Amino acid sequence: MSAYLFKNFQMLEPTLDEPREGYQILTEDGLIREVSDKPVASAGAVVIDCGGRTLMPGLIDSHVHVYLSEVSIPSLEKVPLTLMTARGARQMKAMLDRGFTTVRDTGGADWGIKQAVAEGDLPGPRLFIAGRPIGPSGGHSDPRRRTDSRTYSGMSCSCCNAMAFTHNVSDGVDAVRRSVREEMRQGVDHIKLMMSGGVASPYDPLDSLQLSPEEVTVAVEEARSFGRYVTAHAYTPEAITRAAMCGVRGIEHGNLIDAAAARLMAEKGMYLTANLVAYYAMRERAAQFGMNADMLAKNDLVIEGGLRSLEICKKAGVPVAYGSDLLGQLQVDQSREFLIRSEVLSPMEIIRSATLIGAEILRMQGKLGTLKPGAYADLLLIDGNPLKDLGLFQDQGAHIPVIMQGGKFYKHAL
Repeated sequence: MSAYLFKNFQMLEPTLDEPREGYQILTEDGLIREVSDKPVASAGAVVIDCGGRTLMPGLIDSHVHVYLSEVSIPSLEKVPLTLMTARGARQMKAMLDRGFTTVRDTGGADWGIKQAVAEGDLPGPRLFIAGRPIGPSGGHSDPRRRTDSRTYSGMSCSCCNAMAFTHNVSDGVDAVRRSVREEMRQGVDHIKLMMSGGVASPYDPLDSLQLSPEEVTVAVEEARSFGRYVTAHAYTPEAITRAAMCGVRGIEHGNLIDAAAARLMAEKGMYLTANLVAYYAMRERAAQFGMNADMLAKNDLVIEGGLRSLEICKKAGVPVAYGSDLLGQLQVDQSREFLIRSEVLSPMEIIRSATLIGAEILRMQGKLGTLKPGAYADLLLIDGNPLKDLGLFQDQGAHIPVIMQGGKFYKHAL
């Protein structure tokens, strides 16, 4: 693999408060080998003159669904696995175009598409996967119509469509234990549990409590035994509290969190992955893609709490990662999350959520989300300073002329 020496840039290292001038970075064998404020000697390295632009780590989106290609989840029943994969490939390429060199898929993506990216068969972000999210009958992981008596449970997929492939319905301690073990056998990096109602699921109230404490505890036990962790879909303080008391490591969404639940999360060393843009995009455009009035009514309940949840967690000391959680045709709004969060957070806080905190959630500190020696050579070159203009992350990557992933140029448009 070629060595590259980057010169003449403003270094945006997220552990620092401001960009630094006068540095050089050497990448070799897929890693950042040297970062120095003095000239770096490297015979044979290809020199990249960055023209004074900003050099920063690749972005991390900690909540995506590359396989969920329909805004209305029940519509996945009509999507065959081959089409699901083709759509997922297109969505992953678009994420990489936007500068997201790593993503955490929190439900749907399997080891096959993860391997396809790792082996270079498909362009896309480095994938960390949950496999099929696990929830109870009638819960957020159960998208069936009321007239549909088929089951998509446990280890078996009863029909070859995207809805069956991406959802896991498990009832009772033994069934949950079996499902967790099966997902881990299938190569997942973490386990996703559905612990409250959701917007995109048709019949569960938003404030419903899903999965008993016993079911959650056994999932955590099995994940830990396998060297993995559990994250939970949860909106309400009650669901968040149950998750925290049962040993869950992370909360997805958390829009309706209160101060007490946030303090408990901080005490337990938990993470929140917020994803506000999904709700704005659904309010604006989801109806045209089949999301019904009941789902949109639930969306209205959580959208108002989104920015407030960031303020509550900041005050309590809960680390909050960057997430988008967009479905289907709405995924083009992935980078808009930067602008929405800027109403209550500083640009550096938001960038850290999409770099350092994302790396912590992935348990990849020092390897992702940083420009320090030993990290993966995931680099972005930005036409300007994003600390002064978060709009530079918009427009589908138009302001990012260079994207390097693992020491290889995905995009080089200088």
